[in-house]
Amino acid sequence: MGRTTGAAAATPDETPDTTAKARRIRAPRASRWRRALLAALITTAVVAPLSGAARPGIPAPAPALLPAPTAATLDRTYEANRANAAEASRMAEAHGDRDRAVADRAMADPSRRFLTFDGRGSGLATEVFGDLAHADRVAVLVPGSDTSIDTYDRFRDAARALHVRLTREAPKGTGTAVVAWLGYETPGTVSTTVTTTGRADQAAPKLREFIRQLRALTGRDAHVSLLCHSYGSVVCGRAASGLDVDDLALVGSPGTGVDTAGALHTPARVWAARGGDDWVAEVPHIRLDLFGTTVGFGTDPLSPSFGARVFAAGDGGHSDYFRPGSTSLANLTRIVLGETSEVSHD
Repeated sequence: MGRTTGAAAATPDETPDTTAKARRIRAPRASRWRRALLAALITTAVVAPLSGAARPGIPAPAPALLPAPTAATLDRTYEANRANAAEASRMAEAHGDRDRAVADRAMADPSRRFLTFDGRGSGLATEVFGDLAHADRVAVLVPGSDTSIDTYDRFRDAARALHVRLTREAPKGTGTAVVAWLGYETPGTVSTTVTTTGRADQAAPKLREFIRQLRALTGRDAHVSLLCHSYGSVVCGRAASGLDVDDLALVGSPGTGVDTAGALHTPARVWAARGGDDWVAEVPHIRLDLFGTTVGFGTDPLSPSFGARVFAAGDGGHSDYFRPGSTSLANLTRIVLGETSEVSHD
């Protein structure tokens, strides 16, 4: 009798070819079961609201009343928002929330540059990296779910990593800046809001207004790229038709709420990428009307039928698109710098 090595030997009725065929049949079935389960979970999230007490409100001052910033007033804007963050830290400390007090205090550091800051509730902030007033190339990052002042550092790390790479690779004489726009209340990853466009619909006019002010500040000649992660791509999709941007990149996107890039009604180049280990790949790309609520975000932006420019993102997971040294960060840098012919594809 012969020995088997490596994989188990086929039974008399299973030749290697028939075994491989059976595996190919089982794989799609398993995938269909996973997608059916995810669809059921999405439905449950909408029709069966999650229970649990909301986090008690954290006291903080109202945002500083400031006019739209200009190149001449940027420093005063930064100073006013740092002062607001410092006061928010003192109020959070008095309230007994030490974690929020620490987060607010870090934002009050003299090195930080905020166009906006609001420490109330989950918190909102718009932070600048680089010399925004003189930038030729500007990237605006829009975050996905579970981003707040309490989790802000991971969002900030993404913006800083992009700015470091832009600074290193920009042609001599090209000014760059990155803006981390936490300008809306993001949904929780496990919540009734993450599967609908409700939060994105509320955020869209805020994003349009921010881009309008950014254009007034930087001038018409600046190249503006909008980089939208996860649920942030839903926000960008809802706002797209009113945005004066040159490039719109969707990374780790569950969908945009429309079925084609053309339906975004934007003159911007539309890009899309997903890492090889991103769980979003398993999210069903559906859009259903359930009890008066639209669930899901439609066509996968990586689908050929959507019509985006698909670029390589490597093997990273859902939180790895701005990881230093990653394929996705390299390609996002090229998009922001306008080096579109250098963008790599799968």
